Amino acid sequence: MHIVRRIQSVFIFGLTTAALAFATIGVQAQEVLHVYGPGGPAPAMKEAAQAFGAANKITVEVTAGPTPQWVDKAKTDADVVFSGAENMMSDFAKALPGAFDLKNAEPLYLRPVAILVRPGNPKQISGFRDVIKPGIKVMAVAGAGQTGLWEDVAGRTGDIALVRAFRKNLVLPEAPNSAEARKRWTEQPDIDVWLIWNIWQVANPELAQLVEMDEPFRIYRDTGVVLTLKGAERSQAKAFVSFLQSPQGQSIFEKWGWKKP
Repeated sequence: MHIVRRIQSVFIFGLTTAALAFATIGVQAQEVLHVYGPGGPAPAMKEAAQAFGAANKITVEVTAGPTPQWVDKAKTDADVVFSGAENMMSDFAKALPGAFDLKNAEPLYLRPVAILVRPGNPKQISGFRDVIKPGIKVMAVAGAGQTGLWEDVAGRTGDIALVRAFRKNLVLPEAPNSAEARKRWTEQPDIDVWLIWNIWQVANPELAQLVEMDEPFRIYRDTGVVLTLKGAERSQAKAFVSFLQSPQGQSIFEKWGWKKP
């Protein structure tokens, strides 16, 4: 009798173990999409990835930040790549040779350049001409999606005097990317103005106050997305890109400061 019970126990234990193993395999086998890009669009992209993943029972893993932090991994498993400007998308094509066709990149949403000031706006900055007044310390980014940004803003009217005035106020060396600029902003309280996209203040409201860039100095750049050759063969990757352009995707990006079409 004891032998029979032992055999039953072993049999039941075997079934339970097999069931657990099967369940574990099921969890591990859940489909995963790998999405890579810069930090600027990341808050909106991550929220969209979570919403899409929950609705479709799929994991959408968004890795964002300075390119050197993720480019090697992206070479092996990227399904989707997103950018913070057209020049950035071109740079990604060079950094990920053969990973995607640059002609297939799709611009999604625009955001405007903005003037970020210290909370309370102690220097009473109200527009671009206040930024170029003598004695104002201005931080700008010279790389990533902001390559040439301050020059585009200062040179909008064709007046070289404005470009000269901005350069005199520019804190040098310029930050290489937005992450480094954010670090400097917190560590160097003597910086009065941070010229950057509005979305950075939306994501970090406690760090700075936003002053809208006045016309005619306001410019826009986009976030774009592209399927890699690997991602183009996956129906869920294509569905995710479509979701980003859907009304729900538009609402998410608008929440984070991006302009709806």
